[in-house]
Amino acid sequence: MAMANKIPSNVVIKTREMHTAGEPLRVVESGFPSPRGDTILDKIRYTREHLDPYRKLLMNEPRGHLDMFGAVLVEPDHKDADIATMFIHNAGYSTMCGHAIIALGRYSVDTGLVRNPSSPETRVAIQCPCGLVEAFVEYKDGKTGNVRFNSVPAFVFATDVSVDVPGYGHVTVDIVFGGAFFAFVADSQYNFRLEEVASDVIRSAAAATTDALKIQLKLSHPDSDDLAFLYGTIVTDGQDERADITSSHICVFAERQFDRSPCGSGTTARVAFLYHKGNVKLNQSRTFRSYVKSEFQAKAVKEVTYGGYKAVVVEVSGKGYYCGSSEFSVEEDDVIGRGFLL
Repeated sequence: MAMANKIPSNVVIKTREMHTAGEPLRVVESGFPSPRGDTILDKIRYTREHLDPYRKLLMNEPRGHLDMFGAVLVEPDHKDADIATMFIHNAGYSTMCGHAIIALGRYSVDTGLVRNPSSPETRVAIQCPCGLVEAFVEYKDGKTGNVRFNSVPAFVFATDVSVDVPGYGHVTVDIVFGGAFFAFVADSQYNFRLEEVASDVIRSAAAATTDALKIQLKLSHPDSDDLAFLYGTIVTDGQDERADITSSHICVFAERQFDRSPCGSGTTARVAFLYHKGNVKLNQSRTFRSYVKSEFQAKAVKEVTYGGYKAVVVEVSGKGYYCGSSEFSVEEDDVIGRGFLL
């Protein structure tokens, strides 16, 4: 039996639709089978091998699109976690997602997943594939608001890496971990400015860079080989040195997926890089802007040592919003409706 036909025709999947800074988050509430495994990384492997048609059903067309993103809550295996989540997208599974953490922080308090919320903030410990992330949700008079989270340790893996990118020539990148590995490139290296070109121009340049690096670069992570892969490329406006201005960057990740938000884990990585270069100090906040002009604020709040790397914990803040709810089904003879991408 083909894998795409393993979803039963009587399946009903219910979701809560959210967005953070314009980037969608489809929170799965019911209908997604529980993955097996002792750890969250085990659960991702099981889902990839046995339940991937459910991801495709929810992320791909006709129910989703190329740039859809989702969260599937699972049972935590970390003793201090309130909730645990897998992240899903057009190509598979992510190790970290900051915009999702911001939305899930509100969602966890609003739906009672975190009991006895307290004012002015409620702490939510969220187990992600990359580790435990602390979110702090504004809570006043029974209502939730902005969310800030403290990242897992973020560190610079390599600087000034030269890569030959077909169609673009030699490009110099910096590789930084912010819950996932990202390559950073200033827009000037592609001979365009972020604010002056169409999104597909940025998407193509960043995706080509990621593809080239995956061939030419070998990554390692102190904790697990499951975390040692390049998630995407972030194109910046090159405004690294002036902390008093808002800087723009765009993340293209997974299978050419274009982040509408400033990318929470990418922002984490960029702050770690700026701290490494001496362009920001501890607790010096910067504002980062996305292609759709939404913003995150972020700062390095603590210096730590992590697996031999000089790392920092980064705080990122924003707000997630509710868009509605969905109920998805599939008919037995609907082959194309089980997920495709254009």
